[in-house]
Amino acid sequence: MEYIIDNQKVLAQLPALSPNGIGKSSSSQPFIEANTIEMSAKEMQDQHIIPVWTTTNEPLISHTEFIETIWEVTHKMFGQQTILKPNIRVSHPIKGRIPEAKHKPANQLEPWESTIYYERMMFVIEIPSITQTINGNPLNLTIGGVKSYNLDNLYSKRTHVDQRFQLFIGFQNKVCCNLCVWSDGVKEELGIKNLSELGYASENLVNTFNAEKQLQAMQQFTSVELSETEFAQVVGRARMYKHLPDTNKEGISVVLLGDQQLSIVVKDFYKDENFGCETGGNMSLWEFYNLLTGSNKSSYIDTFVDRGVNAHDFSNGIIKHKTQQKPFWYLG
Repeated sequence: MEYIIDNQKVLAQLPALSPNGIGKSSSSQPFIEANTIEMSAKEMQDQHIIPVWTTTNEPLISHTEFIETIWEVTHKMFGQQTILKPNIRVSHPIKGRIPEAKHKPANQLEPWESTIYYERMMFVIEIPSITQTINGNPLNLTIGGVKSYNLDNLYSKRTHVDQRFQLFIGFQNKVCCNLCVWSDGVKEELGIKNLSELGYASENLVNTFNAEKQLQAMQQFTSVELSETEFAQVVGRARMYKHLPDTNKEGISVVLLGDQQLSIVVKDFYKDENFGCETGGNMSLWEFYNLLTGSNKSSYIDTFVDRGVNAHDFSNGIIKHKTQQKPFWYLG
């Protein structure tokens, strides 16, 4: 299958992306916050310029082409399911102006004299007809991707250099819109030269993804508890980890969440209405995992997926420590 490049053909075949298609998007709440804003595919297509390779002036794959390619694959692979409109978040605007407006004061610029594109973009496509409940929380299958132009070497020739993308498939917790992803459902550093390669890579990701295996792994989180003391020890040592001498880090699970995210985890231990413990006491590892994924909403787009995977791996380390007596420095 050759993946379509022409936007109008995609919109004609898959009208849910168009303004007259499905009105409901994949999340009623932001799946990521930080410094992002919500954006529509139509606005990006109609109003945003496309970055180019500096030496050839050839365009890179645009954000809309990326979204449309994954949208097309989603319909191909899940055509009989309910598929919601993509929810898109962008950050790091790159602004400019046309040459004729070079000397105009900024407050006198006409809208058509300004140019803009966003360096970083992330989107999710929700499939609510494929769903499972864990601990009373509905989890819907979700596919998405991340594009950060800052990872591309724009000074190289287009034919010699890959463009960098991230793809993921996992589940979205509809109680809070937290994204639950793990390593088997993520392509973290995908080098792509064209849309066909991007389409094939996303098909391969979907075909190899084992949804049941991820759901079983998350279900196990409900059977293990952390006491308030254990929670304090885990979070405290997570803060300490980055300051350890490198020689001391050998054999210790990495923590990718930063101090800002860990502070949110501590605050939400008492205040989160869905997963917190207002009066202290024990919490399930499922609740702890969702505090981690909830705090990840404050991450930048280009770190979000890696930190989401790490949240699952870290929680899985606690499971192995408590059920199999595996070493785990954060509780050791």
